[in-house]
Amino acid sequence: MTLLDVQNLRVTFDTETGPVQAVRGVSFSLGRERLGIVGESGSGKTMTGRAVLRLIRPPGRIEADRMVFDGQDLMKASDREMRALRGQRIGMVMQDPKYSLNPVMSVGQQLTEGLRLRDRIGRAAAHAKAVAALEAVQIRDPERVMAAYPHELSGGMGQRVMIAMMLIPEPDLLIADEPTSALDVTVQAEVLSILDGLVRDRGMGLIFISHDLRLVSRFCDRVLVMYKGRIVEEVQAGNLLAARHPYTQGLLNCLPRIGGPRAPLPGLDRSGAWAQDNGGTR
Repeated sequence: MTLLDVQNLRVTFDTETGPVQAVRGVSFSLGRERLGIVGESGSGKTMTGRAVLRLIRPPGRIEADRMVFDGQDLMKASDREMRALRGQRIGMVMQDPKYSLNPVMSVGQQLTEGLRLRDRIGRAAAHAKAVAALEAVQIRDPERVMAAYPHELSGGMGQRVMIAMMLIPEPDLLIADEPTSALDVTVQAEVLSILDGLVRDRGMGLIFISHDLRLVSRFCDRVLVMYKGRIVEEVQAGNLLAARHPYTQGLLNCLPRIGGPRAPLPGLDRSGAWAQDNGGTR
């Protein structure tokens, strides 16, 4: 069953020197599975995720031949309809919790705010639901975390709080933008285990945005490789390390290998026809 269908998605920013295309003709579909999006910084990964939620604001604009979520046309949806979808049915975990969480509100206030304002749930019921969400992301002392402020949390704890915040409404689609960046290997594995359980147990669709090709190859079902706002290759995750596109091969060759040679890592060779910019991206 197709949960999200995107055809010819474009994201353009109007600047003083002309239009800049951040996403150029991206097409993909997503079922209740784990879809990875990889590419170097500036390739359009995050913009693609934000465009699905219609979070691009002027001078940016979103265009698409088709962008349908569970039968609802996102391009024709009103602002009110999009607000109803965001959080409730489509959640997004931003890249860095210390910039996404409000520094002057406790974790508990931030977790229960939406429940109380949007869902009209009482204080005690909202608190109980927030605590349950923290327990679901394996936070051992949820009451202490509820009373804490973001600056009192470690990076891994903050990331779990962000995931818990998105899980409270039980969305059908979660967009996770670098959810494991800057986390140590142990915490990274725990966060991935949480996300994997959500897809498996709740039947949720997941778009997993990352720079880490090895991680994506182990965790996701399918992978889109983006370069300069375009998808240059789509592969099954298990075959990612054997991908044939020159750009994907270049990214893989840049990865350090334990026990490998100590010579400087090679850079990307952008001399091929695939690397030429013919779409106006700057």
